[in-house]
Amino acid sequence: MTNSQPSTTAVQSLLREDRIFTPSSDHAASLGGAWCATMDEYHARHARSIADPEGFWAEIAQDFEWFTPWSKVLEWNCPDAKWFVGATTNICHNAIDRHVLDGHGHEVAMIWEGEPKCAGESGREPEVRHISYGELLEDVSRFANALKSLGVKRGDVVTLYMGMVPELAVAMLACARIGAPHSVIFGGFPAPAITDRMLDAQSRVIVTCDGAWRRGSVVALKHNVDEALDALAAKGHVVEHCVVLQRTKNECTWNPSRDRCWHELVSAQSTECECEAMDSEDLLFLLYTSGSTGKPKGIRHTIGGYMVYTAYTAQQTFNLRPATGQVFWCTADIGWVTGHSYIVYGILQNRVPTLMYEGAPNWPADDRFWEMVQRHRVTHFHTAPTAIRAFMKWGDEHPAKHDLSSLKLLGSVGEPINPEAWMWYREHIGHDHCPIVDTFWQTETGGHVITPLACVTPTVPGSCTLPFFGVDVAVVDETGCEVAANTGGLLVIRKPWPGMLRGIHGDRARFIETYWSRIPGMYLAGDGARRDERGYFWIMGRIDDVINVSGHRLGTMEVESALVSHASVVEAAVVGMPHDIKGTGIAAFVSLAPHVSASEELKSALREHVAGVLGPIAKPDIIRFTQSLPKTRSGKIMRRLLRDVAAGRDSKQDTTTLEDFAVLAALRGNEE
Repeated sequence: MTNSQPSTTAVQSLLREDRIFTPSSDHAASLGGAWCATMDEYHARHARSIADPEGFWAEIAQDFEWFTPWSKVLEWNCPDAKWFVGATTNICHNAIDRHVLDGHGHEVAMIWEGEPKCAGESGREPEVRHISYGELLEDVSRFANALKSLGVKRGDVVTLYMGMVPELAVAMLACARIGAPHSVIFGGFPAPAITDRMLDAQSRVIVTCDGAWRRGSVVALKHNVDEALDALAAKGHVVEHCVVLQRTKNECTWNPSRDRCWHELVSAQSTECECEAMDSEDLLFLLYTSGSTGKPKGIRHTIGGYMVYTAYTAQQTFNLRPATGQVFWCTADIGWVTGHSYIVYGILQNRVPTLMYEGAPNWPADDRFWEMVQRHRVTHFHTAPTAIRAFMKWGDEHPAKHDLSSLKLLGSVGEPINPEAWMWYREHIGHDHCPIVDTFWQTETGGHVITPLACVTPTVPGSCTLPFFGVDVAVVDETGCEVAANTGGLLVIRKPWPGMLRGIHGDRARFIETYWSRIPGMYLAGDGARRDERGYFWIMGRIDDVINVSGHRLGTMEVESALVSHASVVEAAVVGMPHDIKGTGIAAFVSLAPHVSASEELKSALREHVAGVLGPIAKPDIIRFTQSLPKTRSGKIMRRLLRDVAAGRDSKQDTTTLEDFAVLAALRGNEE
């Protein structure tokens, strides 16, 4: 066993949570009726989906339109899966065309809201667009034809580096329509991230914007692209076309031999473009996810399984029903897999309007999200724990001054949610009547793998509850054997599911080593977890974040949750640090609630509070107060950087995804 793969067999689980919330019949009625009515029905369907996956998924897949039927539902040769073998289809057809053909072209497919450009404009009406399925079909067809006019062919990877504008979704769907895999790069990434991803994908076409609005300022996207393309040319990789959408009208350079204006290119195109009949296992997209070391991994997702899985998880988890007045808002950026699955593909296929927002949650004021919920009458609100903790820090008064009565369901995604943040979310946003679906999944899984179902699953603050249909998930030891209840172990999936990744682009060895080598025959999620006496799953943190304190292995998530349960704390990150006596000590980085002052007395009080919740073994050795924590641009805390800070060493980690370098610099200057 290597140091990079620490044993989690003996991880202690100290956190206990007795609060439980059972959905009422009113929840189901408010959402148009339940797809799954009782827990007995859930357990029976889940058991069947595991025992007979081919029969189960064949029934689900019949609700989609296939150009050619499959000859076999599943072909499994671990670690390689093929779903709906031999079938042809097109996910763009299932997301748009079939709704138009069925007479729903007039219905709203997408609501988009832009960001006001400066704080002084907070009182003006925001820029809003309502796009019907018929309009979306025309826009997508035009851009698909535009790509064809540039010579883009089936199988060519098209890179998309844009702000959160409707044209980003249009470009994704246009790529899918003509069989050109897309590779979306988050618009907050700098030029080197574009260079690395385009080179790895061998992409020769990029679509971007002149700029993007963020908190009233322009993010110079075209400038970053130009820098990246110059670096690619120096490496001998020439990008042939750069399509530029005018959004912010900032000044940018123009290369006539390479750059194309979106509007000029699209205006000349026909609104007729036939969908390509794609094999179920053809590549739909690449999405790059950063590891703790090494270059980003290009996760491969194919068409048929992903199409079925994202639509079905969205329908069942969120209880989506068309033509019932539902409005779904996932606050993620489309540059992340959450945006792919639960802003675009999964939601559009369910014929429920999807809301897309360009800007920041606190621009021009801290109540921006709640003002939008009220104005658009949002029914489903899906956001990340890091955002929820930010809302807590900004103050209860912001949601309190808006009418949030349209909300019927709340979602959490991106990382485990602390129980007290879960409770704040329920009380201040859901007003104690909205179910919360705390979803666990990854870029690699394509969609939810552990999640409550909105109308039926009793929920417990901090737990992602039970496996989704077709997902055989377990907590095991190093030999692959399931561990006892409330014992920490490795989170694995033991059987294939339709949304699973099909590999790492161009790196077969890394695919096997990362996900399949440690527990042969099982997909390793990379997280430590436990399963309680109810059978509910609790994510205890990444495997690398397990702390060995005097021989006792503790999950960082539980210590963080204990800290956040103190009234003075809104956010905490916990890592291991060298300790002369214990071997490894516990270092806690803590952000305080508004109007709470840092002091030595508070540090002592927090140490005792953690000891009271989890026991003396979990008491932090040091606590550092900080205004902010180092996070990725998707809002995840970069604990690997905090380990270096706690150890007092210079970090040699990849910081490409770090949102604010000033936060890291401030922490390094913050002595105990």
